[in-house]
Amino acid sequence: MKKILIVEDDRRIAQNIFRGLATENFESEIAYDGITGKQLALDKKFDLVLLDVNLPGMKGYDVCQQIRIYKPTLPIIMLTAYGEIEDKIEGLSRGADDYIVKPFDFRELLARINAQLRVSEVNNPEVTDKILRIADLEMNLGTKQVKRAGNMIDLTAKEFALLEYFLLHRGRVVSKMDLAEHVWHLNFDPGTNVVEVYINYLRKKVDKDFPTKLIHTRPGMGYIMKEE
Repeated sequence: MKKILIVEDDRRIAQNIFRGLATENFESEIAYDGITGKQLALDKKFDLVLLDVNLPGMKGYDVCQQIRIYKPTLPIIMLTAYGEIEDKIEGLSRGADDYIVKPFDFRELLARINAQLRVSEVNNPEVTDKILRIADLEMNLGTKQVKRAGNMIDLTAKEFALLEYFLLHRGRVVSKMDLAEHVWHLNFDPGTNVVEVYINYLRKKVDKDFPTKLIHTRPGMGYIMKEE
């Protein structure tokens, strides 16, 4: 069963979409503000996001852009009362795949959803086939297994997310601000040491017992994953 995230502050519209999708055998979840919508999209697995533009807390354009950074292949359809060409261009330029103007017929929305899901299935192989690697470290995004030199490494959910972000950005310096925002989905607080704490946890598991270190500190800049 495909799962869809509905990010819409108008409760009547959100509930109508929810009920309509249920009759078509979709599973749905609703967020009524932009911040909650962004967190759900990044923390959970959805097959598609329906995203309103004019949201409290965080505008839909900004939510779309944040989702795109971390989940570049997740289909996003924007829902809005704005029909001007500039608004459509803004949404598409921020990463939306499609754009539908309110009020809309549910049959059209359903057709657009199915079209995006077909495109997604054609363009993106199953996540079970996606392996991230560097040196002798291997992460399977489907089975959530991590191995180094053939040895299984047990990680917590947050350690896994941190390592995944490093692997997706291997060879590039990432700042503590980047990690706080994209792994913890928080505005960076310079007074917290949560990033350093989890970097240490991760190093103990993936680097400590191996001759080649992969996670390196760049003083004043952040961290980088590379063979060195």
